[in-house]
Amino acid sequence: MNAEQRLFVGGRWIEPDGGHYAVVDPATEETIGWAPEASRDQVHAACAAAREAFGPWSRTPPEERAAVLGRAADIIASRFVPYAELAQAETGATTGTARAMQVGVGGARFRRYARVEPAEWPIPPQINEAGPMGRAGVMGALAVRQPVGVVTCITSYNNPWANPAGKIAPALAMGNTVVVKPAPQDPLSVYRMAEALEAAGAPAGVVNVVSGRAVEVGEAAVDSADVDMVSFTGSTAVGQRIGEVCGRSLKRQLLELGGKGAAVVLDDADLGSAVAGIGTTFSFYSGQICTAPTRVLAQRGVYDRLVEQLASYAGRLKVGDPREPGTIVGPVISAAHRDRVESYVELGRKEGAVVAAGGERPATDRGFYVAPTLLADCTNDMRVAREEIFGPVVSVIPFDEEEEGIALANDSDYGLIDYVWSGDVARAFRVARQLRAGGVGINTVGRNMEAPFGGFRKSGVGRDVGSYALHAYSEVQALVWPG
Repeated sequence: MNAEQRLFVGGRWIEPDGGHYAVVDPATEETIGWAPEASRDQVHAACAAAREAFGPWSRTPPEERAAVLGRAADIIASRFVPYAELAQAETGATTGTARAMQVGVGGARFRRYARVEPAEWPIPPQINEAGPMGRAGVMGALAVRQPVGVVTCITSYNNPWANPAGKIAPALAMGNTVVVKPAPQDPLSVYRMAEALEAAGAPAGVVNVVSGRAVEVGEAAVDSADVDMVSFTGSTAVGQRIGEVCGRSLKRQLLELGGKGAAVVLDDADLGSAVAGIGTTFSFYSGQICTAPTRVLAQRGVYDRLVEQLASYAGRLKVGDPREPGTIVGPVISAAHRDRVESYVELGRKEGAVVAAGGERPATDRGFYVAPTLLADCTNDMRVAREEIFGPVVSVIPFDEEEEGIALANDSDYGLIDYVWSGDVARAFRVARQLRAGGVGINTVGRNMEAPFGGFRKSGVGRDVGSYALHAYSEVQALVWPG
């Protein structure tokens, strides 16, 4: 793992102009590899290579493009354990998460888009009367999906396999070419993905990977004149800056941004189910996930019991080395992020929240650990209830009537995924339809991986996953002819 990684540009592995920087294991604080720092010129070269490759790749039959993705999935499966070990070293994920949710989901996404789907749909004929546009007649029409062109994919640090694969695979399936700019904290896994695609037969320039810590690396990947679309997963603040740049040249955008998921727990809810679902915030990626139910709205009749059970749940979780059996909560990505999360816990105290669990740094010799923390007696105007913390911290807010709970849930800058728990399914669906979020989990935090994914408000622009991703990475062309 400790070798110096090279950039992947135009089908060649090249030395970076900016040298290398250390990639650090969040659990041990040891250097596990050296990532390349691309220059602005090298990023633009990658974009130019993708532009040159776009024509031939877009004309390649969909079945052949799908075959490349299928072979890539096979290669990922054959290298599953070393890939998972690298992902774990880069992110601090537990062994189960690194294997199943990182490399496992990444490979599954390549497999999913190795399935060819129709790219055209007939439109019902239209009868036109005679007029200025011509004689009377019947007009046929066809809607056809066409690739957008060169897509810059800027990926998040919390999952260096599933997130890039969810962009690269559908983009390539649609005939686009890509320039991938991975998160600076854990880019090495994305280079392994590029190796798998190269070995699978992806032509030179179809996939390019450029990394770096400097802001100019990402900026160059967005502002290049060769880029037609930007797909970004990350913070709302960065997404807004990307949107501004794309807006100047009308580049297409797919932005999956922050979240502050509201979990509305009604007074007839199965509390065991609610606690298990909300408790994933404490454990899954150590809360570093935009879909986490971090803002719990509990109806007064169950509020005290829910707080008690969530506090007990958090207190039972084993925090420590993610490689050890039984560890549930690993580290957060960096020392700087640990400090940020801890500052929010302290802010919650100052705002008047009660720390019902956690709140203190775990006693470990090394690693960037944060104790699962429950903040009770919060109000919806507190910063800990409004801002994305991105760590194992849950805020609980009481409410009285159902309508109040819905209003509190919708009183947010975000709207990615919300949740409803109720023993009355009809009631749960009624509440869910009133929530202003791109998705709502009803009595579950599980996902349907064919369902559209994306957010309302500042949680993003556009939808992907399943067939929706093929739409996201395509333009729709209308073909019209006289019948």
